[in-house]
Amino acid sequence: MQATSHPTETISYFSKELSWLSFNERVLQEAKDNSNPIIERMRFLGIFSNNLDEFFRVRVADVKRRVLLNKLSDAHFDADEALLANINKKVLELGKKFNVVHQQILADLEKHNIHVAQPRDLSELHLAWLKQFFKDQVLPQMSPMLLTENKDYSNNINDTMIYFFVQMLGEKQHHALLEIPTDRIERFVQLPPEKAKRHKTIVMLDDVVQYFIKDVFKGFFNFDSIDGYAIKLTRDAEYNLDNEIEEGLLDKMSKGLKQRLCAEPVRLVYDQAMPEEMLKIMKKRLGVTHQDALIPGGRYRNFRDFISFPNVGRKHLENAPLQPLQSAAFDAHGSVFKAISEKDILLYYPYHTFNHMLEYVRQAAFDPKVTQIKVNIYRVASRSRLISSLLSAAKNGKKITVMVELKARFDEQNNIEWAKLLSEAGIKVMVGIPALKVHSKLCVIHRKEKGRIVKYAHIGTGNFHEKTAKIYTDFSLFTKHTDICNECDSVFKFIESSYRPFHFEHLMISPVNARDRILDLIDREVRLCEQGKVGKITIKINNLVDKQLVDKLYFAARHGVKIRIIVRGMCALVPGLPRFSDNIKVISIVDRFLEHPRVMVFENDGDPQVYISSADWMTRNLDHRVEVTAPIYDDELKNVIIEILELQLRDRCKARVIDKEQKNLYVRRGNSKKIRSQLAIYDYLKKWENSKSTQ
Repeated sequence: MQATSHPTETISYFSKELSWLSFNERVLQEAKDNSNPIIERMRFLGIFSNNLDEFFRVRVADVKRRVLLNKLSDAHFDADEALLANINKKVLELGKKFNVVHQQILADLEKHNIHVAQPRDLSELHLAWLKQFFKDQVLPQMSPMLLTENKDYSNNINDTMIYFFVQMLGEKQHHALLEIPTDRIERFVQLPPEKAKRHKTIVMLDDVVQYFIKDVFKGFFNFDSIDGYAIKLTRDAEYNLDNEIEEGLLDKMSKGLKQRLCAEPVRLVYDQAMPEEMLKIMKKRLGVTHQDALIPGGRYRNFRDFISFPNVGRKHLENAPLQPLQSAAFDAHGSVFKAISEKDILLYYPYHTFNHMLEYVRQAAFDPKVTQIKVNIYRVASRSRLISSLLSAAKNGKKITVMVELKARFDEQNNIEWAKLLSEAGIKVMVGIPALKVHSKLCVIHRKEKGRIVKYAHIGTGNFHEKTAKIYTDFSLFTKHTDICNECDSVFKFIESSYRPFHFEHLMISPVNARDRILDLIDREVRLCEQGKVGKITIKINNLVDKQLVDKLYFAARHGVKIRIIVRGMCALVPGLPRFSDNIKVISIVDRFLEHPRVMVFENDGDPQVYISSADWMTRNLDHRVEVTAPIYDDELKNVIIEILELQLRDRCKARVIDKEQKNLYVRRGNSKKIRSQLAIYDYLKKWENSKSTQ
């Protein structure tokens, strides 16, 4: 589904699913890139695999639902079957590239004296150690699931785990599923060092189980031969919270199809070495009826665990950590509220420490002047210091309101538990609006100063999550701006009483006014061009797939507006089409940190307007979620954000061109300076903070 040049009047789009696979190919490029430390390359393979798991659970599952709905007489999804075929073709193509890269990384690890070994290749000393390890630690965790005919076992499989499909042949034939206990035992088994040998040896837990698989079943079954091959089942991640008394027939049928797909595999990946006859039996036992759900792969499943691949060698085999920067604005004051009162403060994670955000809430928890705290929770760390501070605040008599989004995908159970814990502590817990997810990143604090309530607000592009704040790039704005703080406060009122009318002058709020405001800002740049002035837009986004906004950017480009876009993931917009989108340049940066912030800069005839946002340019974010986009009014902070974007646009190491062929070619360096933007940004912010601390 690659786009080609079209006449001006024809609108072209990339399929968002194929565009997403193109993004994941950029991740695979990082695993292949020899300039990255070898351990980081292996970890990129884990990221690629984790991304692909989520892609199947969410996006492929959605396409398959649409294919099923295509059987309805009033459905119009004729292209979905072709799309599904193209997805599977691309996935298989990437799988082959993945296997080649994996083998190269294993060979490169050998050069650094790190050996990922098969048990059959071990020395007698190591094999004896491994046998004892299996007996003492692994075998007690083994609980096979015996399979009989005429029963579907797919519902008994946990799609976060790896299984072996086991076949025993003898007088009778037996089959079983054997779960690999990677949730209880470290998957990367490090063997003890051998004297006079420099090699560090790692054996995969999967390979340990496979090597000693006879020991699991002997004594219970008589067999002449036994084989086990790794498999992994991926399910539809969609689920339903039925909040409506009445719903249309199509909605009811769609929900029914979703529920059916939850009991069937969206994807079943298996070791391609599995014999054909064994594969047929496995399909029957697991109820796999659709060929497109079956994907042959390499030896290992759940490769996402490789995100934590251990560095058993020297330090230079992984990225040297960047020391998080302290904010001079916060450090100059004993209280976060005094610091924010002096001027707005901007942080950019992971370059800045996330401790400043945690300190903002911690100080509020015991500050006698603080009367109230309001916060959104979408994803938080498993041992969240923010939650601890909120619990402390409740004990100190503060009025606490926490909006917990129960439908945060893959964090539903965690958030349910947090909601219970907070409620038990006497904290007011809101669980959102039935039809809308709350995805904003707000924390509003009320403080009594000189006899009146003064409000402080945090507005961010990322979650209040200590762990991801170390690997995701995100902006945080702390402000005392009266109007902005009042409007942030109104967002919580909107969540609680969405039926009431609300007016937001400074903030763009999805689904209230964000779409219309963005369209108006683009139109203003068009008008400037029509007046003979320069129209210019710079956007940094995770996903750009909303067709109305894509069309508006096409419209602006045709009218002379220069548009520059930094997109991480999906991009439905096709840049570079003559007389259509040749005014639009799109790049994507994949590097050691995950690019996550959403930023908009509208040139506004030399007086740029800058916004940070929690919202991607997707229909769901603009129309079906509560999102907050905030203006940056402080000129210094405005300039910092613009400079950061310019550094990224000048990246000549990790930036790829998004073009009409989706080739993922690196931006050519030419005579330009070799800039790796993520490292350059760290240096820029370090100088900026040092300059403030010496003032």
